[in-house]
Amino acid sequence: RHVEVVARLCGALGCEVLLVPTAVELLSGAGERAEHLCGIPCVTLAHGPQGRPTWYAKRAFDVVAAALALAVVWPLMAACAIAVRIEGGPGVLFRQRRVGMGGRTFVLLKFRTLKPADEAEADTRWSVDGDERMGPVGCFLRRTSLDELPQLWNVLRGDMSLVGPRPERPYFVERFSNEYSGYAMRHRVPVGITGWSQVHGLRGDTSIALRARFDNHYIDTWSFWGDLKILLLTIQAVFMVKAP
Repeated sequence: RHVEVVARLCGALGCEVLLVPTAVELLSGAGERAEHLCGIPCVTLAHGPQGRPTWYAKRAFDVVAAALALAVVWPLMAACAIAVRIEGGPGVLFRQRRVGMGGRTFVLLKFRTLKPADEAEADTRWSVDGDERMGPVGCFLRRTSLDELPQLWNVLRGDMSLVGPRPERPYFVERFSNEYSGYAMRHRVPVGITGWSQVHGLRGDTSIALRARFDNHYIDTWSFWGDLKILLLTIQAVFMVKAP
């Protein structure tokens, strides 16, 4: 596992990385891509997505799509804000520090679905479904992911992308980076509103190790068309939400 982390880190730094495949990998097709160094078969690790020409289209698409989405859904966002205000009083938006690309922190925006006891709880308490402090509006916003709509502004600001690994709080990033090999490597690309993990049901109280593997697979195999597929799957999942 440590070799995998080091290899990915070197690749992210722009180094040429050669990996020696196992016999099974050679027989299953890796041998067709293998080069030879002093007679030893090696496979070149692909560089990160930032080195591909289509990577620049990702940011351009984010800006255009987020701006258009805000122009279309602002009445829905206004309705959500009014509902939150009526149910929970002042403080419609919830602001929280999250870790983005390269380990940089930013302030993530969401519609408030419940009021934490204090700032320490908001930063260190793992959120679970069925919190008794959530009212009907908060439950509905979470179940439909409408509470995430303000993050379109984070996308416009450049804090996030539409598609990427979900951002986590600094406390949990430090904890998970120590507990799960490869977790910190999720921050090689911009974090996103939705991602490969989320469209496979890995959100909320699910396996962190599995999420890290899905997120790193997304980064290693990134393509612009793959992002569009994830967005379509996300839209499909939102419209298929069923009442509890």
